[in-house]
Amino acid sequence: MYALALHGGAGTIARATLTPALEADYRAALRASLLIGTDLLAQGAPALDAVEATVRALEDCPLFNAGRGAVFTHDGHHEMDAALMDGASGRAGAVAGVREVQNPIRAARLVMEQTEHVLLAYPGADQLAREHGLPMQPVDYFFTQQRYDQLQEAIAAGRMQLDHAASPADPNWKKGTVGAVARDVRGHLAAATSTGGMTNKRYSRIGDTPIIGAGTWADARCAISCTGHGEYFIRAVVGYDVACLMEYKGLTLAEACRVVVHDKLAPVGGEGGLIAVDAAGNLALPFNSEGMYRASRNAAGEELVEIYGG
Repeated sequence: MYALALHGGAGTIARATLTPALEADYRAALRASLLIGTDLLAQGAPALDAVEATVRALEDCPLFNAGRGAVFTHDGHHEMDAALMDGASGRAGAVAGVREVQNPIRAARLVMEQTEHVLLAYPGADQLAREHGLPMQPVDYFFTQQRYDQLQEAIAAGRMQLDHAASPADPNWKKGTVGAVARDVRGHLAAATSTGGMTNKRYSRIGDTPIIGAGTWADARCAISCTGHGEYFIRAVVGYDVACLMEYKGLTLAEACRVVVHDKLAPVGGEGGLIAVDAAGNLALPFNSEGMYRASRNAAGEELVEIYGG
């Protein structure tokens, strides 16, 4: 019994702000990425391979704030973060601030499998990727006009714009962090997350995505990938907290996710959500924001592709 869920960011996503054509584009991108991962699982591939492939597809899609669609920093470049974790072995790898790696999630796996470390930052992470032959791209590859326009707006307003916040000029511009979680046919779990971070960010800010236990977590009990206001997710150690509630309080996956997302994060302003899967293949996709780009599928053929809340 395999299962996979993915997200493409959570935030202010109102029905009135997406044109029918744009909504169709997002739904198609979510489903295409979903099928890449679930097709691998159906063939017996490990959960780790499935979540990496799913996130790579989302990184390659300019609609989302990861990889090719990453937002701009204050200095006009891209600083991308990614992480993945194998629940069966407890091994994890992550990168922060990479600038040239086409698929940051591949660099994160490289850290896990080819080094003794867990987290590498720019420029070393880019150097490692280059030395191991990962595809590298020039700055122009990551450029999208929408993201550049967002940067100019944020600079003019004198603010650092969270990737999940709506823009007065363009309420559609939130297309945040991407991630995937999976259970394979052997019952093993894995999680992967990737992001371009915040528009107009400075001082090499790093959010929760590459922080194991905060934005990304997997063990024998559950796998978690988060999206939202990273600082809150770091302070709440969200991914690990879900696992702890299951282990120490005996909560189900759905109960643990509800407590963390709605009872702990929401009251203190931690807007966002997460996707999760447990050892039995149960899925949870809670969020406390207006919407979350999300999709899921299991071996029974039960499929979800959704954007809005309610």
